[in-house]
Amino acid sequence: MSLNLPPGITPLTGSEVAWIAASYAIGCFTAGYYWTRWTTGRDIRHLGSGNVGARNVGRNFGPGGFTVTLLLDLLKGAIAVTIAARLGMRPEAVVGSLVAVIAGHNWPMQLRFQGGKGIAVSLGAMLAFDPLMVGCVLLVFAPLMAMIRNFTLSGLLAFALGPLVAFSCGLDKVEVAALSFVAILALLTHLKNIRQEIARLGVGRVEEAPLQMHKRPHDEV
Repeated sequence: MSLNLPPGITPLTGSEVAWIAASYAIGCFTAGYYWTRWTTGRDIRHLGSGNVGARNVGRNFGPGGFTVTLLLDLLKGAIAVTIAARLGMRPEAVVGSLVAVIAGHNWPMQLRFQGGKGIAVSLGAMLAFDPLMVGCVLLVFAPLMAMIRNFTLSGLLAFALGPLVAFSCGLDKVEVAALSFVAILALLTHLKNIRQEIARLGVGRVEEAPLQMHKRPHDEV
């Protein structure tokens, strides 16, 4: 029985599948976890937020840990995508490698799928794939950060709106698709943060409500 693919779509080759799998393995090298183990003997997953990314490492072990983790996470994203391109893989397969290295970082098999949130590795992968993709995200992030003064929300909104900006700026459909996948992965790993921000906004509304309810009619103007 043969698989009939739509016209214009060809299956991945064995070498492409192999490198996509290797990209996942590269992503599984969670720098924050191994750097912390090597330097302190402790498990970063049991400290702070439990995240293996640069921000949690920095909160617990200072700027040195933050810098090392950030640079290594950026590097592994760039390496996976760069080698995929150097191997002559088709753009669709390179996108597969990009997604795989981020997924490996977010859900590393050897750490029981408890990894990072993928922002640094995503930026490294996008810089290697097409720096304009990062430019599209920053184009949205800068004004949002200036308006709402919330780094996490600004970053998530920038990733969510990035594909639309990329499309509007005339980037190729492959870049738009890649940025869409990155946005989906970023939102998936930040669901807890999104719920916390929504709850915080809800608390703010509840605190304002009693003031309005206790306003006497003759106080209205």
